[in-house]
Amino acid sequence: MSSISIIGTGNMARTLGVRAIAGGNTVEIMGRNQSKATELAKTLGGDTTTGEWGTAPAGDIVIVALLYDGVVPAVVQYGDALAGKVIVDISNPFNATFDGLAHREETSIAREVAKAAPAGAGVVKAFNTVFRQVLEKGRPDVFIAGDDASAKAQVEAFVESLGLRPLDVGGLSMAHWLEGAGVLTVGLANHGVGNLDFAIGVTELPV
Repeated sequence: MSSISIIGTGNMARTLGVRAIAGGNTVEIMGRNQSKATELAKTLGGDTTTGEWGTAPAGDIVIVALLYDGVVPAVVQYGDALAGKVIVDISNPFNATFDGLAHREETSIAREVAKAAPAGAGVVKAFNTVFRQVLEKGRPDVFIAGDDASAKAQVEAFVESLGLRPLDVGGLSMAHWLEGAGVLTVGLANHGVGNLDFAIGVTELPV
């Protein structure tokens, strides 16, 4: 099993924390508001711990569960404390109308994280195409992208510990298209499907 640090105290942090603990992983919660981090750790129960914001995370895998505009600044603030860690970006940089991306160039939050991360850190994009309630109740496919094979292997093992299927979509350049897939899920939720109780996945035809 994996040792996980979650930076953030919101709904996705809670949902990932619950599934991580159920999967036998160790979990640390880190938040700007220490009281919220402590409260979430108590809610998660078990051996969940809290860490001080900005200090070296205890986990080998560090999930940054923040709104997209806070992800890169947090990585910059943590700085060398993230050296040697696997950093997982789960964010979706939606524009104000949720029908496009906030950044206009062909980049991604994950690629910007890779620019800001210290040497030796591996960056992986994951979980951004899965709605929180589906992650809570279902068994969705989890698409991942990254340039570091070892980092991706660690994230794949973590995803499998949650009872979910990881699907590698390629290098970190593909994170841009995963963020586009996040926009697609919102469009489907608002139109073709009409609710949030679904996830994009892969169906393989029998040979």
